[in-house]
Amino acid sequence: MIFTEQETEALVKRYFLLDAKAKALTGEYEFNFLITASDGTKYIFKAASDEHSYEFFDAQVKIVQHLSKSEVAEKFFHYIPNHAGELMTILEKNGRKYYLRLISFLEGVFWVNAQERPDALHVDLGNVLGKMDKALQDFSHNAMHRYYVWDISNAADANRKLQHIKDHERRRIAGYFLLQFETEVLPVISTLRHAYLHHDANDTNILTQGDKVTGLIDFSDMVYTALINNLAVACTYAMMNHADPLNAATLVVKGYHEAYPLTEQELGLLYYLIAARLCISVTQSAWNASIETNNEHHFISEKPAWELLYKLIRINPLKAQDSFRRACGYKEALSSDGYNQLIAARKEHVGGNLSISYKQHLKIVKAALQYLYDDKGNTYVDCVNNPSHVGHCHPVVVKRMQKQIATLNTNTRYLNDNIVEYAKQLTATLPPPLCVCYFTNSGSEANDLAVRMSRHYTKQKDIIVLDHAYHGTSTVAMEMSPYKFDSSGGSGQMPWIHKAMNPDMYRGPYKYGDESAGEKYAGDVQRIIESLKSEGKVPAVFICETLLGVGGQIPLPPNYLREVYKYVRAAGGVCIADEVQVGFGRVGDKFWGFELQDVVPDIVVMGKPIGNGHPLAAVVVTKEIADAFNNGLEYFNTYGGNPVSMAAGLAVLEVIRDEEMQQHAKETGEYLMEGLRKLMDEYPIISDVRGHGLFIGAEMVKDRNTLAPALPEIDIVVEKVKASGYLLSTDGPLHNVLKIKPPMPFNKQNAGELLSYLRKALDEL
Repeated sequence: MIFTEQETEALVKRYFLLDAKAKALTGEYEFNFLITASDGTKYIFKAASDEHSYEFFDAQVKIVQHLSKSEVAEKFFHYIPNHAGELMTILEKNGRKYYLRLISFLEGVFWVNAQERPDALHVDLGNVLGKMDKALQDFSHNAMHRYYVWDISNAADANRKLQHIKDHERRRIAGYFLLQFETEVLPVISTLRHAYLHHDANDTNILTQGDKVTGLIDFSDMVYTALINNLAVACTYAMMNHADPLNAATLVVKGYHEAYPLTEQELGLLYYLIAARLCISVTQSAWNASIETNNEHHFISEKPAWELLYKLIRINPLKAQDSFRRACGYKEALSSDGYNQLIAARKEHVGGNLSISYKQHLKIVKAALQYLYDDKGNTYVDCVNNPSHVGHCHPVVVKRMQKQIATLNTNTRYLNDNIVEYAKQLTATLPPPLCVCYFTNSGSEANDLAVRMSRHYTKQKDIIVLDHAYHGTSTVAMEMSPYKFDSSGGSGQMPWIHKAMNPDMYRGPYKYGDESAGEKYAGDVQRIIESLKSEGKVPAVFICETLLGVGGQIPLPPNYLREVYKYVRAAGGVCIADEVQVGFGRVGDKFWGFELQDVVPDIVVMGKPIGNGHPLAAVVVTKEIADAFNNGLEYFNTYGGNPVSMAAGLAVLEVIRDEEMQQHAKETGEYLMEGLRKLMDEYPIISDVRGHGLFIGAEMVKDRNTLAPALPEIDIVVEKVKASGYLLSTDGPLHNVLKIKPPMPFNKQNAGELLSYLRKALDEL
């Protein structure tokens, strides 16, 4: 502390001729003291070093003088002149200058300490701020044209401090909102109204009494910036610790607009500006923690700021914009469209067999990690979108792709570091024999290529697949997908395709508890091999997902692949592991699904999560197979392996590693499956829960003895859970399995809520 309480008392006596007692208060940049004169009158004494210029403190004096002539003059303190009639006293001590000021004391309860904060108080806060900003229209001071870290317009700079947030989920959320600031706000911020602002209506600077604001203190954050930023700061702190944060902000907006009308453009950005202010706060706190500061003021808002960020990401931005617009009398932002025109146009211009989910269709307009936002203001937790593996709009992936596409995107006939680096990092996650990469644009294309390579290597054509399997939409992939060729409108089974028994330990002949089930199901593959042998043939390929997706979200029985691979290789065939659905750490215990079976395939096919939804897929093979395929006929794929796709792939691997997503999938998945099994104990309609990590299935039946599928009950449950804000889907040969494979940021809170809504839906059945 620069001055002790005793020294302060002496300074007040010397310069202001007051006999008084001083009590030290907290402050971030200035040293503050409560001064109580001998007659009981209270003042605030402020002392600041020359870290800030004289001009900046002069601006503080001038702005308060300007406001003293406004209709809200009583809301602000006034400066007490010293014995020489000066409003600012300059003191030199130990070679530094200190700026001393004595100001009047404002009565009231700080917002943060108010026992009740009625709606009218929020409206009055906005009204006071609006009147203040309106009064400052004709004010200016050069010292307020400064770079300031807390200026919301500079929020993008908080990215430099993201690294200091050690919690992965928190860093991800802050990074997401900073990305939105760069996307939604930065391109237009220079076009907004700018003004000289207080810019710090936080909960320790606002004084209240009942439903009125009695004062606004502390001008140390004042700056020339976008006008809307002043309101954004106030809304941020009004929302903290409020049961309905959006309503709290809307009330402040209403009061402000009544005093000083806001534009539609400003209202459209307010949600993102509030989030940006929170991001500045939490990154500053993280940075302060990294330098081990002991100033408690540096952490005063950290906890409520994080709590609000978690709430804010669950508020649909369109819903917030609509609430703000309606409070100001503008047209609603939300759609009331029943989508009839859109659906009609889709039917006219898009293939009719491209299905749309849910009875009440969704128009999703924006996404954030595990959340989806529709055009009607609803927020949904995405429980099925596994292509967005590390989360929708993950900031690391998005920025890496943005940078690369702004630099170069071309085909693989030019040398480029990205493809080599990605191939190295990708193969480092695999057992050593799998060391050569081929890149494509989709899992379907990758499966097609994998089969082509296998046939070339073995000089054979026949393929063994699992019943109900699905491997994609190309011609070859459809031919080896019983899920498609056996369905209505399917082409039927080709003579070179052979279906092995689905190794389902719930519905199949070999059940849970049979320790030899894996070996017994594998025997069906050997049966096919023997049948081919009798015809003078051998299989070219055995392909299966390492956990079955549309087959019913089924983990393979222990030892199944070990035995199957042994049989296939003995016959001269190639073993392909289809990891399109389950790879990249989703299963929790292992990075790849095949590792759960303690086997090493000859070829691994990857898609969906590999690029976080970007069109990227890969085929990774042994050197022996790659060398055989390199027979003089060029393999060329215009976009497979392009620099942008490789940048996306590298970013996904980085995020999985740095954010420890595999461990997160294990812990969250185990928590969710434990909860589902408890529901199964209570509700007979749930008859089996299975999976690994965040790849989970829950089978539903009408009767546990007959195993009759619970149709239409399962669809009713899905729709009821959707109405509660959670998106599920169904799968399995009988369409009676709830499939749960959310983006990896899906957390235990999401899991707990999902279980609660499932319970509610089951009760209502």
